[in-house]
Amino acid sequence: MDTTLRDGEQTNGVSFVPHEKLILARLLLQKVNVDRIEVASARVSDGEKEAVTMICRWARQAGCLDRVEVLGFVDGKTSLDWINDTGCRNINLLCKGSEKHCKYQLKKTLEQHVNDIKNSIKYASELGIGVNVYLEDWSNGMKESPEYVFAFVDALRNAGIRRFMLPDTLGVLNPIQTAEYFQQMTHRYPELHFDFHAHNDYDLATSNVMAAVMNGCKGVHTAVNGLGERAGNAPLSSVEAILRDQCMMETNVIETALNEVSRMVENLSGIAVPPNKPIIGESVFTQVAGVHADGDNKHSLYCNDLLPERFGRKREYALGKNSGKANILKNLEELGLELTPEQTRRVTDRIIELGDKKQLVTQEDLPYIVSDVLKHSAPDDKVKLVSYMVTTAYGLKPMASVKLDVNGEVYEESAMGDGMYDAFVRACRHIYKDKLQRTFPWLTNYQVSIPPGGRTDALVQTTISWTYDDRMYRTRALDADQTEAAIKATIKMLNLIEQ
Repeated sequence: MDTTLRDGEQTNGVSFVPHEKLILARLLLQKVNVDRIEVASARVSDGEKEAVTMICRWARQAGCLDRVEVLGFVDGKTSLDWINDTGCRNINLLCKGSEKHCKYQLKKTLEQHVNDIKNSIKYASELGIGVNVYLEDWSNGMKESPEYVFAFVDALRNAGIRRFMLPDTLGVLNPIQTAEYFQQMTHRYPELHFDFHAHNDYDLATSNVMAAVMNGCKGVHTAVNGLGERAGNAPLSSVEAILRDQCMMETNVIETALNEVSRMVENLSGIAVPPNKPIIGESVFTQVAGVHADGDNKHSLYCNDLLPERFGRKREYALGKNSGKANILKNLEELGLELTPEQTRRVTDRIIELGDKKQLVTQEDLPYIVSDVLKHSAPDDKVKLVSYMVTTAYGLKPMASVKLDVNGEVYEESAMGDGMYDAFVRACRHIYKDKLQRTFPWLTNYQVSIPPGGRTDALVQTTISWTYDDRMYRTRALDADQTEAAIKATIKMLNLIEQ
């Protein structure tokens, strides 16, 4: 079960609006094909209720309403009425899985709490809503009051609950404890379905998931990019890879869609994925050391089962001071360029020199470096920026007028946008679509880097990723003006495509 839209939204600073939740729900259920999604907490807000209603309306039409769930509370009829109004048919009832929580937060005995839960289950049955229960703080319950946990489950094992969901609410478990506690639960209650909900406070969430699964757990909870309360939840991509490769288990998840949903959540949440994040980080399928590229050439010596193609990605070979000849050859091969051994050595030396200066070198820079090193003129620009003007004013949408020379013909267009650079791109897109009858590349990522402590006149570096004809291009440019840097990177990209 993926809980990006519920627990993931409890990440500090993250809030999805209703249409964003619908986009992600459709992506998770249809394209990624997770089994279930938890999309909200009941009673949070009118906007949350609107989002759940939209998701359930779509899910009913798509035939997957039974895969949508909402967190609810033991509050009489209030949460259940809220969930019923949205059209959702499943409640994940938040109960107390440790004696401490029951005694000090609810100020009730176990018997009183169980009686309230049974009343909620009875009302849910009347509404036709299926019930799963969270045993909140179950991990501390097993540590400090296991007799409470067993008495809780004993009282509810025949109450018609579909899944007992066992959270490590505060992320305190290690894999040895997780294995031990799941053995106790599954041996004592072999007929029950137990889910595990891991938190990552000690960076052990995925390890704990593996331990739970190897000891009888039948369902695991994840979040895209590991979003969630505090240090987050077990990441969907990591759990998927571990279940398949380490536990030898099949899932319904479509792995090639994991990168797409990761990028979508990154964009909508505003929480950047670290470059070294397993499976989904920008750098995890990039070989830096030249010896690795050499080994890949000779028998894929530095590859493991985590092949990038599994996850809708491809292997790259970094260019920098650690690059060897093999890295350079891999990139030249990708670009269709052939050099003599001496020319390759000179290009390698230049890239190492640039790397020592901390300059970022991309594959798209390589043709220009080759031309410079071999004393040729730089590749002729087939797309030239003749002129442009961008304007912005308070209360008005920014506007751009652009004149491009494409293969010797000059074209001019204007457009409005949500920002000055957006207006510039829209004007260029008009030229390509209306004048050239061609598709304009699609912008997939936009990053801005400013030196730490930089002044307002500091150089800005923009690095922009584009998709065109199923190929990814990455271009960068420097300028004191952010918009100008982005425009330079855009023209560079258009020339790469023309060439």
